[in-house]
Amino acid sequence: MTGMSAQDPPGGPDRGVGELRARFAQISARLDAGTASAETLDRLKQDIIALYKTIEHRGNELTLLKEDVKRIVGKWKAVQQSIAPSIAPRISPEQPVLRADPLGASTFVDRGWSCISVGDYEGAQTALARALELTPNDPQAESLLGWALMLQERYDEALHTFQHVLVREPTNALARINLGYICLKQGLFGEAIEHLSKVIRLDNDRKATLYAHFYLGLVYFEREMYDDAQIFFLKALALGPNLIEAWYELGRARWLAGDRDGAMEAWQSGHTANRFNPWATRCATVLATVAAGGAPPVGRAVPAGARE
Repeated sequence: MTGMSAQDPPGGPDRGVGELRARFAQISARLDAGTASAETLDRLKQDIIALYKTIEHRGNELTLLKEDVKRIVGKWKAVQQSIAPSIAPRISPEQPVLRADPLGASTFVDRGWSCISVGDYEGAQTALARALELTPNDPQAESLLGWALMLQERYDEALHTFQHVLVREPTNALARINLGYICLKQGLFGEAIEHLSKVIRLDNDRKATLYAHFYLGLVYFEREMYDDAQIFFLKALALGPNLIEAWYELGRARWLAGDRDGAMEAWQSGHTANRFNPWATRCATVLATVAAGGAPPVGRAVPAGARE
């Protein structure tokens, strides 16, 4: 049936809430009737307590179900990543702390973060846009909005949002590494180098520094400067040996630089570092291809469309 999933109960997903509201309305009407006796008031008290307990129980059940949904989203992401591994930075913003504010913007920020955590990036965008309507220029809401836009591949809007964050917080490593990634994806290599180098100089977030080296390696790979690319991939691996995509790209850079043995060594290291990682599978695949006399994929590390 249109607009209803197979799992929805008859009457739609809000039927349970509707029944509780009907019980509430009935109790309220009985109170408003003005003919309450002591016995009637006692029955009303029992009905109110029963309604409250029912709502509380369902709320607890929904909270548990929400956590279960988050777990299966995690499984879905793992499967999706195994099919199409991404080079997007795995640096998730921390969950915001709800604060008391008269306009309720904090609630929308928390809702936006929750949507991002379950992969609902459009829902996150809507919630965070509302938060910014209530409290313009809130840095936390803006950072999360940039994240939601980036994950939708709406790079121009995300770039503008992160730039706005950095005007007020120049040392925000999360915003700057994402900005560097967006510039890389858009082929804005000069700007990417500027932002990524700034992250390395700041060195105030270990994971951001790791990714800055990796993305600089990709920038130089795209510019066919394979020796420079190797330097940054190796620096990234010194910071994080389990960044398997760096082993994969190091192998490609070495191959294109004419170092076949070095390339094989890099892919072997990537394969053995974490056999369950999708990039490790790629390393194993390219090893088999080369061993059979073939050649690795040596095209662009990021999509075409450079603006420089």
